[in-house]
Amino acid sequence: MVTGIPDPALVVLVGASASGKSTWAQARYRAQEVVSSDELRGIVGSGRHDLDASEDAFRLLDDIVAARARRGLTCVIDTLGLDPARRRAYLDVAGRAGLPAIAVLFDVPPALARQRNAQRDRPVPSPTLTVQLKRASAVRDELDSEGWDSVVHVAADTTTTSAPAATSSEPSRSGLRFVLQLSRFPWDDDPSSWLKAMAHAADGAGFDGIALMDHLIQIPQVDRAWSPIPEPWVTLGMLAGLDTRLHLGTLVSPVTFRSPGITAKTVATLDAISGGRAFLGIGAGWWEREHDAYGLAFPAARQRLDDLERGIETIRALWSPGTKAYEGVAVELPETTCYPRPASEVPIIVGGGGDRTLRIAARLGDGCNVLVNDAMDARIAAYRTYCEDAGREPSVTVLDTPVTGADRDEVWSRIERLRGNTKAATYARTHHAGTHAEQRARYATLIDAGVRTIFVAPAHLATPDDVLALAPMLT
Repeated sequence: MVTGIPDPALVVLVGASASGKSTWAQARYRAQEVVSSDELRGIVGSGRHDLDASEDAFRLLDDIVAARARRGLTCVIDTLGLDPARRRAYLDVAGRAGLPAIAVLFDVPPALARQRNAQRDRPVPSPTLTVQLKRASAVRDELDSEGWDSVVHVAADTTTTSAPAATSSEPSRSGLRFVLQLSRFPWDDDPSSWLKAMAHAADGAGFDGIALMDHLIQIPQVDRAWSPIPEPWVTLGMLAGLDTRLHLGTLVSPVTFRSPGITAKTVATLDAISGGRAFLGIGAGWWEREHDAYGLAFPAARQRLDDLERGIETIRALWSPGTKAYEGVAVELPETTCYPRPASEVPIIVGGGGDRTLRIAARLGDGCNVLVNDAMDARIAAYRTYCEDAGREPSVTVLDTPVTGADRDEVWSRIERLRGNTKAATYARTHHAGTHAEQRARYATLIDAGVRTIFVAPAHLATPDDVLALAPMLT
């Protein structure tokens, strides 16, 4: 979002010359996103002020706007925007492309516009500017009746700012915990040094913990099958020996990989040697290929979910005090001798968005984890209902896979590098592309939804510096 404007969107700037439109757009959007009639005159004519080239410039402008809209990309139209016929044409383009249509109206006092115009190398003739200012005043009422999704008013005192307005009201981190999920492992020939450096960087950047995926083969959503993906609990054991305050765990371990008793022993040991910093993300498993490749059974979904319920019950029984026999709802154990015991109350986070998974999380887990996507709100609402039915307090965590950067240029450079054959606009939307300031604003809305922990898994991470650069997103 830029000053409350959707992204992507078709954005039409409306205002007289010298009202600050170009300055406003340049401070908030990438150069490639802004289509300026003046700049196009300079391309098809002798210069920005070659009015004889206007017809060709606007024809080219219309082609560019239509092409970007077809691809679902943000397009900021930097013209006077005072012609109602052209505005209607832009509305039609936005409608056909399914993009929000936003008009940005610049409310500039005539005296200020004349002062700015006089300071230009090539001032607009005074009579021409007078006509534009009069026309701009009349446009206000027209915009309200034309069918724009939103009309944004920019006052004179904000039109010359050099920083995006998105940084003017930054939400507080209060109430949120951030855990870095490492998904890709481009460690070259020194795995341990890379892992240690990434962990120290996460600690330095302000993350509260590190989570590792638990897969036997790298998943196609992240990298190639032959890319490295380490066994998580061995790796977390190494990281536990570092001088950090990071909490350590998986997101998530399939119950199909290990018997729940072995998982209980593994996590209890990690918690003991880390001084109470372990957590367990657990789920039913989903990828048949890795099971087949490693000779593991992959039962039907119903059986896996049954196993998930029994697994959580078994783990909790083995972590309970004493060594007595256990007889529960679905599990019986002749003894519960599991030493060392966890040093703390280890959180069990149930991952997945299916209805039964959410019910299991509500009854047996210490929280649920869902992916930040279009279905997130419905899943959180269902989980809360199931918690209420079970008489338990909900604890919501989410997995976010953002494309982020210090500015829009860096964000879109990463989109182009990462998107593969996916359309840029689609990749940007599904990965919540935005600057650090825009991610902070988005995370504030997650607080409102009841989220307290965000597992962050940016696709571009390759070096410790990449991790440290995320610090502004967390503050």
